[in-house]
Amino acid sequence: MFTGIITAVGRIVEVRALGDSGAHGKQLLIETPAGYLDDVGLGDSIALNGACMTATQIDAATGRFAIDISAESLARTAGLDQPGPINLEKALRAHDRLGGHIVSGHVDGIGQVTHFAPVGESWELRVLAPRELAKYLAYKGSITVNGVSLTVNRVSDTAEGCEFSINLIPHTVQNTALHALAVGAAVNLEIDLIARYVERMLSSAGVAGAGSS
Repeated sequence: MFTGIITAVGRIVEVRALGDSGAHGKQLLIETPAGYLDDVGLGDSIALNGACMTATQIDAATGRFAIDISAESLARTAGLDQPGPINLEKALRAHDRLGGHIVSGHVDGIGQVTHFAPVGESWELRVLAPRELAKYLAYKGSITVNGVSLTVNRVSDTAEGCEFSINLIPHTVQNTALHALAVGAAVNLEIDLIARYVERMLSSAGVAGAGSS
């Protein structure tokens, strides 16, 4: 489990093919800030742009680690198939503060940035989410964008999907890889876990009610 509070901005420095066909995944080599891997062991979970991955190689001396990502995961995520900056979060420990919201590290869909521009001292980020995620997005609700826990300020349903707006304070822009976003960029989205369970309870209650009549 994670919280959506980014603990470092790393960089994918190398992408290696694990096979010679589209059915094979990739191995990613990620560079981290000095000391970031001091408490990380083989097999530990680290979220990369919001996607939970397993550290398969660690070189704390050089601040680099590797993960293997399947072709299926590559097809369902964004930003994990090429070199570039990446948001990192280590798995939540039992005694850690829950500063963001409960995040599983499982990407629910890929959104597209439609607007990213400064507004006063802050930045406004708008993202078009797939239509199937619209029912999970609500004003002042939580959403994870590339692993960052954020609060929805506005929601607008469109023919193409559901566009939501977020206000980013300077600290978030400066201390995450969100500063590298541009209009048209693909981003990983994870909906609020509580919203997922509420939707399931309501749908199952409707089926139970129909069966008892």
